[in-house]
Amino acid sequence: MSKWYPKKGRVIFHVDMNSFYASVEMAYNPELKGKPLAIAGNPEERRGIVVTSSYEARAKGVKTTMPLWEARRLCPDLIVMRPNFNRYRKASKEMFKILSEVTPYIQPVSIDEGYMDITECQQQGTPPEIAEKIQQRILNELDLPCSIGIAPNKFLAKMASDMKKPLGITILRKRDLPQKLWPLTVESMYGVGSKTATKLNQVNIQTIEDLVRADLYTLKRLLGINGERLQNRAKGIDPSPVDPDAIYEFKSIGSSETLPHDTTNESEIKRLLRQLARNVARRVKRKQAVGQTVQLTIRYYNRKTITRSLKLSEYIETEDDIFAISVDLFEQNWNGEPIRLLGTTLQDVMEKKDVAQQLDLFTYENEANKEKLYMAIDQLTEKYGKNPFTNISSSEENDQPRTSFQKDFLDDYFR
Repeated sequence: MSKWYPKKGRVIFHVDMNSFYASVEMAYNPELKGKPLAIAGNPEERRGIVVTSSYEARAKGVKTTMPLWEARRLCPDLIVMRPNFNRYRKASKEMFKILSEVTPYIQPVSIDEGYMDITECQQQGTPPEIAEKIQQRILNELDLPCSIGIAPNKFLAKMASDMKKPLGITILRKRDLPQKLWPLTVESMYGVGSKTATKLNQVNIQTIEDLVRADLYTLKRLLGINGERLQNRAKGIDPSPVDPDAIYEFKSIGSSETLPHDTTNESEIKRLLRQLARNVARRVKRKQAVGQTVQLTIRYYNRKTITRSLKLSEYIETEDDIFAISVDLFEQNWNGEPIRLLGTTLQDVMEKKDVAQQLDLFTYENEANKEKLYMAIDQLTEKYGKNPFTNISSSEENDQPRTSFQKDFLDDYFR
């Protein structure tokens, strides 16, 4: 047992659900099993893209973020379903509940993956035995497959979980790196995006081993402090702890959406800005938070993208406030060209309980004047079930999140 649990080291799992959204739909409807399935939003519109797909669809070339028209061309018999976020939240919560019965040291990082520190779990068996029990419980109780990476740190555990899917259990020790990790392309390394990979390729760093052998000064000049961080990870060095409290850290809350068509129609643009403000405000309320900076993202027809922000003197949280500032930013910065995408983000976000707002006399009078109105609205909402002053278009809107759902699920964690 001692060889599995070193006195000075750690034993980390990375649990990664396989094709999560598609797998959840198959668990609800077993007739979908073995068929090419894609989960996608708005199949009838241009912004319809593949969110995830079954392994049967992936075998035909269907990939995440691929436009639906292309996915259907590659796989004519593709079954397309809209996402059911309530199902995914429920499945995620049950999955993390199973993990929490093994150890309290769990760090969720998205709706379908998380880290576990099992260093103190010797009495439950060896790490491979514990991993197999977890995998089988999730499969038997939820009918969902997962892969698990076992390693001495989070980075290596993450890389290990990607090495065998679906239903894989992979051990990646530091002594295994020259054979298992270093021959891989640098693009396949967790933390290396396409832009970073291009920069590394330009200085002849093609594999992870090339990154390990690279001159540190060159890496820092190329990527800044991130260059050293990536090289350390490639060497198997990652001291970051499994932090259960990390799920409560958030600094921004945003929502963005691609328009069905490029447009210069101001009414259509402002309708979308209102919707985005509503999405952000809903999530802010769910997190019991406030923010001090509003950022607007505009992507034009030619994919040129700009971001503009305004920092306020006080914290805000309401749909109307977020919308008003978004419109101001838009009117000040739009160049009149057709718009493809808009995004609104509330930044410098803090939980309400952590904000001690210093009210001057004017602010106090404003807040005091609004208090009776807020109380009346709350009473009517409690009586009729929904804010009666919400406009008609708001009442028709689907309450399911449109963006950032991967982080929204954390609101449910441990409830």
